[in-house]
Amino acid sequence: MTLVARTRTRGVQTLTLDSPHNRNALSAALVTDLATALTDAGEDTDVRAVLLTHTGNTFSAGADLRDPPGPDALVALLRQIVELPKPVIARVTGHVRAGGLGLLGACDIAAASTTSTFAFTEVRIGVAPAVISLPLLPRTDPRALARHYLTGERFDAAEAARTGLVTAAGDDVDAVLAPVLDGVRRASPQGLAETKRLLTARVLEAFDRDADRLTALSARLFASPQAREGMTAFLERRDPEWVV
Repeated sequence: MTLVARTRTRGVQTLTLDSPHNRNALSAALVTDLATALTDAGEDTDVRAVLLTHTGNTFSAGADLRDPPGPDALVALLRQIVELPKPVIARVTGHVRAGGLGLLGACDIAAASTTSTFAFTEVRIGVAPAVISLPLLPRTDPRALARHYLTGERFDAAEAARTGLVTAAGDDVDAVLAPVLDGVRRASPQGLAETKRLLTARVLEAFDRDADRLTALSARLFASPQAREGMTAFLERRDPEWVV
């Protein structure tokens, strides 16, 4: 059974993360299913744009600690979103944590409801937002990112929009997205593909330059004693031993 549902309306392919048992966490299976769905959308000439959304009240809880994807698989997925020759637009009406924020960073446009919340929680389990930095660092405010990376604190949709993590936020996310979807439906496929190529050049430079280093960093940190303690504490719903 696929963890990514597919529907289409007037040239917009909607891909819905549908793994409610783990709050759409990025498991190896979900990453595989999403990559397959993106490949199919990219090859389909009837698809003008991809809308990435979710079931439930969580867009993505981050990496699935019980069945995590390999760092290489996550890098490949993020790069696939960036390189897809069609706009990928995120529609968020819930919470986004850790690796799920990498998906938002890879998307060309992201809109969130005002009830959405965000947090880079990696530092609280003994790791770092390494791989997801590939699309995030070139696109977001560096001072704000430093605060949220280093503290792991939760922030709201207005802050996410101010810092560039999302494009826009509003009470009705579909109203926010209506002119965006109308715009891509009016654009030519060639115009969209070449314009996206211009916009993503710097992001892809970061992938070419830093992907191997950040993949190795992620693997090293997840194998460390502090990460084991942090992940165990998270699963046991207690504070890790370093909290003072």
